[in-house]
Amino acid sequence: MDKLVCVVGPTASGKSDLAVELAMKNGEVISCDSMQVYRGMDVGTAKPTEAEMRGVRHHMLSVADPAEDYSVSRYVEQADPVLQEVLRRGKLAVIAGGTGLYMDALIAGRDFAPHPGGELRRELEAQFDARGAEAMLAELRAFDPDSAARLHPSDRKRIVRAIEIYRETGVTMTEHDRATRLVPPKYEPVWIGLWYSDRAELYAKIDRRVDLMLENGLVDEVKRLLASVPESATAMQAIGYKEIAQYLRGECTLDEAVDAIKQGSRRYAKRQLTWLRRNEKIFWIDRSKTDFSSAVSAARQRLAEFDIET
Repeated sequence: MDKLVCVVGPTASGKSDLAVELAMKNGEVISCDSMQVYRGMDVGTAKPTEAEMRGVRHHMLSVADPAEDYSVSRYVEQADPVLQEVLRRGKLAVIAGGTGLYMDALIAGRDFAPHPGGELRRELEAQFDARGAEAMLAELRAFDPDSAARLHPSDRKRIVRAIEIYRETGVTMTEHDRATRLVPPKYEPVWIGLWYSDRAELYAKIDRRVDLMLENGLVDEVKRLLASVPESATAMQAIGYKEIAQYLRGECTLDEAVDAIKQGSRRYAKRQLTWLRRNEKIFWIDRSKTDFSSAVSAARQRLAEFDIET
């Protein structure tokens, strides 16, 4: 089983910088961020610049149009072949990012249900709109009661998807998910986590990052996106983008938008840590007690224990 390095942590914890350091000798970085996949969304997602990459090759940045409805299954479909190619060339794959669901799915090599789409999808969506959620849930309940019980009536997308999968494959969403969980992981990850025991220090870093985004042109970036991307698009719901869009519509002041971005980013950092804390295999480095150079040394020492040279 191929070994990988996974660098994780809350937003603004320094994951990108550490990933570059670990990949400098013979590695490449695979971004695992649900918003950095979008083209034209550079400032607000803190996408690493060419200078910050320091000559290290990066993958899975700017691979989707912001008007597209991206998903974890789409990420795995795109990222896994890239990961395979990095390994085939004998390079160390360093996966870095804050989207835990995406990273877990990539490591597991999860085989997502097929995406039929097309005419059947449009037909089922029209039925949902005409018949209503309860009628569609009743149809789903007849062959997949577990999914029907789990899905909320307002979740039009997943209700349609569950019916579509069964119509196309004869396998229920519940059966597919159960079988997928039984498959052993595809890769052997070594986890390095960054965190701050002093929460105020992390929040200060988040605030500074948001201020820097404004200085680097976040408002102009959102203006450009709004000229071609519907506000209902998933990408435009990202922290930093929806708040600036509200400011541009005159619904709040710029200061109010910035405060909302900072608060939203702090809450997101909490959610990221909650997700990551479930993973007992993560080797945590406390940045409140460790400067960056020492953090790099600690990470390298940990990887050496798994015979990974950086």
